Amino acid sequence: MALLLPSAYYSIAHNYRVGSMETELAMTASTVSQEITRNPELWRYAQVRLEEMISRRTQGGAGGALRIYDEKGDLVAERKGLESSPVLVRTYQLKDSGIAVGMIEIRTSLRPLLINTAIVALIGSALGLMVFLSLRILPLRAIYQAEDSLRKSRDEMEARVAERTAELTSSNQNLLAEIEARKTAEEQLLHDAFHDGLTGLPNRALFMDRLTRAIAIARRRKEYLFAVLFLDLDRFKVVNDSLGHIVGDKLLVALGERLVTCLRPGDTVARLGGDEFVVLLEDMVAAENAVMIAGRIDQELKTPFILAGHEVFASGSIGIALSASSYEKAEQVLRDADTAMYQAKTRGRAQYALFEPGMHAEAMKRLQLESDLRRALERKEFMTYYQPILSVKTNTVIGCEALVRWQHPERGIVFPGDFIQVAEETGLLVAIDRLVLWDACVQLQDWLAQLPANAERFVSVNLSNKQLARPDLVEHVAGVLKTTGLPPAMLKLEITETAIIENPEATAEMLAQLRALGVRLYIDDFGTGYSSLSYLYRLPIDGLKIDRSFIKRMGEKGENQEIIKTILALAKDLGLDVIAEGVETKQQLSQIDALNCESWQGYLFSKPVASGEAARMLLEQHTLPR
Repeated sequence: MALLLPSAYYSIAHNYRVGSMETELAMTASTVSQEITRNPELWRYAQVRLEEMISRRTQGGAGGALRIYDEKGDLVAERKGLESSPVLVRTYQLKDSGIAVGMIEIRTSLRPLLINTAIVALIGSALGLMVFLSLRILPLRAIYQAEDSLRKSRDEMEARVAERTAELTSSNQNLLAEIEARKTAEEQLLHDAFHDGLTGLPNRALFMDRLTRAIAIARRRKEYLFAVLFLDLDRFKVVNDSLGHIVGDKLLVALGERLVTCLRPGDTVARLGGDEFVVLLEDMVAAENAVMIAGRIDQELKTPFILAGHEVFASGSIGIALSASSYEKAEQVLRDADTAMYQAKTRGRAQYALFEPGMHAEAMKRLQLESDLRRALERKEFMTYYQPILSVKTNTVIGCEALVRWQHPERGIVFPGDFIQVAEETGLLVAIDRLVLWDACVQLQDWLAQLPANAERFVSVNLSNKQLARPDLVEHVAGVLKTTGLPPAMLKLEITETAIIENPEATAEMLAQLRALGVRLYIDDFGTGYSSLSYLYRLPIDGLKIDRSFIKRMGEKGENQEIIKTILALAKDLGLDVIAEGVETKQQLSQIDALNCESWQGYLFSKPVASGEAARMLLEQHTLPR
């Protein structure tokens, strides 16, 4: 500090002094040059004027001596000032039109500057000494405080680092847990994508993948055998409708578990959906192994399932498709197994069937039939035929049974036995039933208009199980009666024993609502069921129709009539009417007459005929000769 302050002061003060001198020289030279330019002879007579001018002009300037010389170097005028050593000198030329005509010189002493610099040096030395002494006497406590502050800062830093480290550790643990959870979720999603949510068995996607692999192996290895078993539960809907869907789901789970026990470890059992299961048997020793497994499954299903306190019996229809060189895609194998399963169902259910090439043709035929059925409804190809019902005592027509016929554009008349099952499976049977009900009510109302006012005739219409299960059945029947104006008592609705057996409580409730409309209710094909007798006392029915199979078995000497006698006795006790179906000979008619059966129908009088022929029989009262 003792050197820095005087050096800085001297440099600044010296530069300021030089700048002031040069500025004063320039200003004075400019003024004198203007005077010389206006008066070139100024040197001769204007010494006093120049001295006065430079004296006034430079007041407040840099100070010191100021001299003006002409072109010869002779002194023309001057301003005296302090010139004690050391002296700082600066000169400046005087010019007239660019030509030098003289010179100005200024001198000033540097002694005041040096003295001031010395004073500043002393002050700087004093200040430096004070700073030095202050540093020398700085208490050690400040050093200790600094060390303590540094230590605290270090401790805080370490604590912050430890806290941050703990946070990072916790974050890493959370991240690892999240990664593990995501990995578990991905594995679960992958499992769910290839397994059934209810049973936990492989689903269609996984099964088709394994079947595709089996086909590829079979194409490489000619001795490699595999088979696909397609299983569909018989009457699974009955379980759902009677015991509820929860019990139905438990049945599917239990069935899946039983299927697994019937297979080898390398085989696959999968659930396609609903009550459909498929089994893939790989690397079989012989084709007979597939049949053996099917028999094992069938035997396993004979053991009842205990579900929610209920003993449930189940059976299944199984279709078997064996590996063949013609298979290229998994869908082809599954299609053939499904086709064989359908054949097993048509043979009576609770059976298994091996796929044969002819079955595919049958399946295509059935598909065509289904397509034709849908178009038949649109094109109104269904017709209502009528079979007369006669009184045994009077031998006169008292009513008709309405029966559907299909007027196929290529095949001609198609009977119900050839399409009813397909119509029921495709959901078209309800529409057909309602069509027949409407036609029958309209037709009978038309016939009644042509008969005497007191004439009473009736028409019988069959209700399928699908129609009976419809919640809007009562409303629909009431609407048809109201629209056609047919008296309800002249409409007889026929139901099968199968409908009663499948869901007796719901059926009884539906029949009670129909009975409340005023229509009459009959049980069709009576005697072919196994458990309907126990419900006869509770069902709101008006009559029975004895199945044609019992009429056909009656012999010439009256044998095999015990069942008919029992039915007639039971009907009499319950106050029910009885109609005998399928009477084809006069002998059969005489026998039911002897048993006091009230009514009959059959080919002995007439086959089902079109409405025009039925009207002729009804209106003209044709009778059968005795």
